[in-house]
Amino acid sequence: MTSSPNGAARDVLAAQSGLARTEDGLLFRDLNKNGRLDVYEDPRRPVADRVEDLLGQMTLAEKAGMLFIDGAVVNEDASLDPRPDGPPFPRAAVTQMTERNLNHFNLWQIPAAQVVANWYNNLQRFAEQTRLGIPVTIASDPRNHFSRNIFAMSATDFSQWCETLGFGALGDAELVRRFADMVREEYLAVGIRVALHPQIDLATEPRWPRISGTFGEDAHLTARLGRAYIEGFQGRQLGPHSVACMAKHFPGGGPQNEGLDPHFEFQKGQIYPGHNFDYHLIPFEAALAAGAAAIMPYYGVPVDQTDENVAMSFNRAIITGLLREKYGYDGVICTDWGLITDSRMGDVVWPARAWGVEHLSEAERVRKALEAGVDQFGGENRSDLVEALARDGRLSEARLDASVRRLLRQKFELGLFDNPFVDPGRVAEVFGRPEVLAAGAASQRRAMTLLKNEGQILPLGGRPRLYVQNLDAQVAGRYAEVVATPQEAELAVVRLETPWVPVETLNPMARGFHHGDLDFKAAAKEELLALLRSVPTVVVIYLDRPAVIPEIAAAARGLLADYGATDAAVLDVVFGRARPEGRLPFELPSSMEAVRRQKPDLPHDSEDPLFPFGFGLEM
Repeated sequence: MTSSPNGAARDVLAAQSGLARTEDGLLFRDLNKNGRLDVYEDPRRPVADRVEDLLGQMTLAEKAGMLFIDGAVVNEDASLDPRPDGPPFPRAAVTQMTERNLNHFNLWQIPAAQVVANWYNNLQRFAEQTRLGIPVTIASDPRNHFSRNIFAMSATDFSQWCETLGFGALGDAELVRRFADMVREEYLAVGIRVALHPQIDLATEPRWPRISGTFGEDAHLTARLGRAYIEGFQGRQLGPHSVACMAKHFPGGGPQNEGLDPHFEFQKGQIYPGHNFDYHLIPFEAALAAGAAAIMPYYGVPVDQTDENVAMSFNRAIITGLLREKYGYDGVICTDWGLITDSRMGDVVWPARAWGVEHLSEAERVRKALEAGVDQFGGENRSDLVEALARDGRLSEARLDASVRRLLRQKFELGLFDNPFVDPGRVAEVFGRPEVLAAGAASQRRAMTLLKNEGQILPLGGRPRLYVQNLDAQVAGRYAEVVATPQEAELAVVRLETPWVPVETLNPMARGFHHGDLDFKAAAKEELLALLRSVPTVVVIYLDRPAVIPEIAAAARGLLADYGATDAAVLDVVFGRARPEGRLPFELPSSMEAVRRQKPDLPHDSEDPLFPFGFGLEM
């Protein structure tokens, strides 16, 4: 199956885009004004030759634009026009193309898939009219997990699976490979060609807010699943039917001091008191072996691990010494978003994540990162800074060419120069396939982990009088007689989320990150325990981090963990219509004191955990 148009549809797109067809069916642009076919336009020539031919024709400004990937807005009518009444961010792609020479963009919130496909084709037609006709590459964070987490992209039209922690709970590499292959089809149908995932960090610091995007705390499990994930998206080698994976966040972002995330200035660095730096590299070694097309370093400062305490993307020992030289990696290295310039959110300034080099100017930050060995800057469009560095002699064109060469090679390998378009007619074929929707729904149910089943209360039978909390009563009514109070009920089912504490800051983004303690505090805990004492209760807790729930676990008759699941998925498991198969992808600590005593770089080191890594009961 391919997202590329074929037959008559391909001919129509070719005609619309100024392409011609050779006798052997290959597409290329018409002869240029010099009456010749450039090497880079001829799909019959080796990629290396095509890259060098195009590189030799690019201006400094065009090269500089290649080094940036920024967000782009998708209009509801698929048009490309900047909307003066729209939000100032993200910006219109065409504005960034004409003003900054960008041709890499990532998408956040988007309209329906059909609109995205049409917008994408419109954007590629616009790109065809630029001086060299370099096609656009579209990237995205994960879109296929059922989640309310701050990192989750809109799942509009995309199939919804358990979060990656759920895949870690199942430990099934073949399921992960099938998931990635199915999601690849959806991405290709709308023109997304770079996946800003998988996230193969390790959840060794249980307070870190980004644990929900990982496979858990175990390096070897993560390596096995991460490799299958990349193979499902990319195939055996990068090609026209691949989605390129950007594995993140090198060299592993999990061991953050006190779990404070380095998106923000209150972070305290990335620390290794357990001397376990190399353990976090194990998943990346598997990703490199699988041919990961790109790597993203994290924001964190590896405290006292290298010759300078600067963030990963500015750290030559990490990027060049470790990734380029030790591992011999020659793929694209793209920074995480927003390292160079401050962001403004109303009256609030979100500082650039230039930890350790805050004193440098924006241009010098760009130079520092390029000297460290990165190729591309995420969430930025300041190509003017690269141009200024090159004109002033502070950046050699040879160094610039090395990164442009890698970025061009990826576009050629993905087949974007040969046919950058999607067939809009395939959107209806790809999205909403019953077998894909069923597989996603099944993953939500299968990944759930049974932690307690006192008196074999689960599965529930019949149609009991049921009190529900944090569940849709209408959905629950399909399984039981829903009552209004615990006093009327025979049984109760309560959904909970892992606690978190907003950081005191003016930054609205920071307030939304799930930082802080993992336990229920006095008032909330006592209210919950009163319910558990009043009626036999099944507690279902969403684990986006390892919750601390010893009293709740003791009082509940049944205890289940989920990793992103609908109410229907939860109730299917509670009532025995589906079976939970998951095993904990991390330990559940017995107390916050135990959490604070853990070493953030070590897995499986919680003192006397309430539930150990890999725990899960049969039902």
